[in-house]
Amino acid sequence: MKALILSGGKGTRLRPLTYTTAKQLVPVANKPILGYVLGHIRDAGIKDVGVIISPETGNEVRSYIGSGKQWGIKVTYILQSEPAGLAHAVKTARDFLGDDDFIMYLGDNLLHHGVKDAIKEFNRQSPDALIFLKEVDNPQQFGVAKLDRKGNVVKLIEKPAKPPSNFALVGVYIFTERIHDAIAGIKPSFRGELEITDAIQKLISMGCKVKSEILSGWWLDTGKKDDLLQANTIVLDEYIKRQIKGSVDSRSQVNGRVTVEKGASVINSIVRGPVIIGKGSMIKDSFIGPFTSIGDNVTLLGSSVEHSVILNNAFLSGVERLEDSIVGKNTRVIKNSIRHKALRLMLGDDSTVEV
Repeated sequence: MKALILSGGKGTRLRPLTYTTAKQLVPVANKPILGYVLGHIRDAGIKDVGVIISPETGNEVRSYIGSGKQWGIKVTYILQSEPAGLAHAVKTARDFLGDDDFIMYLGDNLLHHGVKDAIKEFNRQSPDALIFLKEVDNPQQFGVAKLDRKGNVVKLIEKPAKPPSNFALVGVYIFTERIHDAIAGIKPSFRGELEITDAIQKLISMGCKVKSEILSGWWLDTGKKDDLLQANTIVLDEYIKRQIKGSVDSRSQVNGRVTVEKGASVINSIVRGPVIIGKGSMIKDSFIGPFTSIGDNVTLLGSSVEHSVILNNAFLSGVERLEDSIVGKNTRVIKNSIRHKALRLMLGDDSTVEV
């Protein structure tokens, strides 16, 4: 089996951050989302991986993944010239995929338990497609699956006004080579894109067996600011342990599950976990509240931050209260003489803000 990871697109829902950063490389708990996806592929034992990239951010993705050696995989980069739909991405990767079974994993999605068990189930049942589903409270906002009593998918409906179920499609799919025939038989949607939901529906109309895997753990789509902050919260809560590798002076309090990486320093500050502080960062005369990720070489002076993601090389000084925020790389947030209440910011890279 091969893997196809989608790491293209323009990331319009995360702008301005994604003007300069691929959305799949935005960090969650100081690790790019794409890193978790590649880890799941590695853990499933897949070695041959195709990565869909875009003209805008392809070089950045290449720089992060490289040859794939870090994950023990072989990587083939596939350029998708425009974001023309998920099925178009599969069509673009046709030469790489050949006639092999493959798993398609959207590079800005995260699954709690990875994909290893689902691949085993796919191999056991031998369907033509296995799609991942998750029960949601608002199925009207998703593609929704209608199932029969045996768990076979009988119909897919995109954002239905009256959903036949509350099972939403997740951004992970496993296919046989039959999906290529299905894609060849569909036309672009009203959005001008080749939709993977239309291709799966075509599989069903072709008489192919489409099974479902209903997720019991969490599923995170990190395509928007609030979704990314939620992902950061959940991953910190799930994985962060208390590890003090850097320095913490005697005037500071570090409470709970806090990781302080090598070269980082905490001076006269309070840190309440779960929190991660990246390499070379300095936290001085500050408060860091729960569910905050501080990247590498960040400086925090006389500031209070919680439930936020601060990217590498940011500088914050005199910020009385920052919460529910994402601050891009090389960004400066500096206090002026005006008092303010809590700030909620979404800042792209290389910004300067006086508050």
